[in-house]
Amino acid sequence: MKVLIIEDEPALSTSMQQYLEQQGHVVTAAHDFPEGRDKIAEFDYDCMIVDIGLPHGNGLALVEELKSLDASAGIIIISARNALEDKLRGLELGSDDYLTKPFHLSELNARMNALMRRKRFNGNTVVGFNEIKVNTTSQVAYVNETPLDLTGKEYQLLMYFIANQRRVVTKSALAGHVWGDDYLYAGTYDFIYTHIKNLRRKLLDAGSPDYIQTVYGTGYRFSD
Repeated sequence: MKVLIIEDEPALSTSMQQYLEQQGHVVTAAHDFPEGRDKIAEFDYDCMIVDIGLPHGNGLALVEELKSLDASAGIIIISARNALEDKLRGLELGSDDYLTKPFHLSELNARMNALMRRKRFNGNTVVGFNEIKVNTTSQVAYVNETPLDLTGKEYQLLMYFIANQRRVVTKSALAGHVWGDDYLYAGTYDFIYTHIKNLRRKLLDAGSPDYIQTVYGTGYRFSD
């Protein structure tokens, strides 16, 4: 998933980003209130990890601002304060979870994955589309019970297509979700075409119909 970390402690921010990237997530970091606010306004994210105590502002205000934008991102608040008032205030504003520092990175990742399953797939660990099934715990995709040998980006593309099945997704939304904010500097969508071509070939070779439909001038639709 595409993740935004808003945390001012450099060591913690770096360790979270590196760990979550190793787990297959696309991660961007902001380090103070103004930078976090700019990221929220400019990009869409699947999950946001927000520290309450930020330079030049309060993380709870960012949660409130995000909800005012009617964004669908899951929100996990992290804080060194284990105050009940902070937890209740965060939940009232629309956050989904609260972690008190220090915490294990594996617990953070588990909570993020559980949050996304609730939001996207009604809590299911196995999701799919017709004969395509994906075990989100093992991150293995199958066609008619045959496992697919997908790269990390191909897996993320497939998950994004399944989560948005039968909807038109733009090339920019697809690129932003799988490659993060850095796609803005690519100047071309050729990298998307290559990965989609490879994903389509692997699905077809395994016996799946061609569900990846090109919507010319816009993007793609994953549909039967």
